[in-house]
Amino acid sequence: MRVALVRLRESGQPMVYQVGEDITAGDYVLVEADRGVDYGEVAEIKDTHSCSKMEAKEKTIKNIIRKLSPEDLKKIKNNEKEAKDAMRLCSRKVREYKLAMKLVDSEYSFDKKKIIFYFTSEGRVDFRELVKELAKIFKIRIEMRQIGVRDEARLFGGVGSCGQKLCCMRFLKNFEPVSMKMAKAQKLPLSSGKISGICGRLMCCLFYEYKNYRDLSKGLPKEGQTIETVQGKGKVISINVLKRLAYVELEDGRIEKVFFKDNE
Repeated sequence: MRVALVRLRESGQPMVYQVGEDITAGDYVLVEADRGVDYGEVAEIKDTHSCSKMEAKEKTIKNIIRKLSPEDLKKIKNNEKEAKDAMRLCSRKVREYKLAMKLVDSEYSFDKKKIIFYFTSEGRVDFRELVKELAKIFKIRIEMRQIGVRDEARLFGGVGSCGQKLCCMRFLKNFEPVSMKMAKAQKLPLSSGKISGICGRLMCCLFYEYKNYRDLSKGLPKEGQTIETVQGKGKVISINVLKRLAYVELEDGRIEKVFFKDNE
């Protein structure tokens, strides 16, 4: 069985779906949702045996119904327009209720049985009365979803320092904790401007690249360490982890390159 990682709507998280033979990465598709149907873009297709443990643990993998038709795409465009109108109304109500929250975006589900309002806030917000009034106005299910700065970057998108679309937009399903330790493993400059994404947090790629750097570092000497080379003793002044190469300053001042075998 093949499965697809589908990024729901424009702002939703990637989810795993069972996929037919005629679906490829980049297709826009209609999918089964908890309450009705929804749509999204196929980010990746893989066999079930190559899924991550987290994906494999999902008890029920819902189905991709079909590719979106031109009529479906027209409906989505209309939904997006109406969602902007709904957001303006919701913003007015937020001000009326004097809630400490900032609306960021809004979107309808494909079948318009639900509208999601995304917001940021420094703390918890009691929006129960707001939701009740919005439900009376729109007469559909209302969902208020508080997001963080990394979610906001996923929502609006952009291009990372690598020149590619943001990882959170393309394939990341969950945000993992990223630490300075991971940046140090890559010998990156530790200035925030060099290792932070457009969200202002440490770049997500540091997390999933860290394991490779950690594994490739095994068996390599540390900077400052004295080692024996074919040319004699010397001090390690620099390490290239990916090439498994050490630059060693010999006792006579010469610099020697020392290559280390790959780990088995």
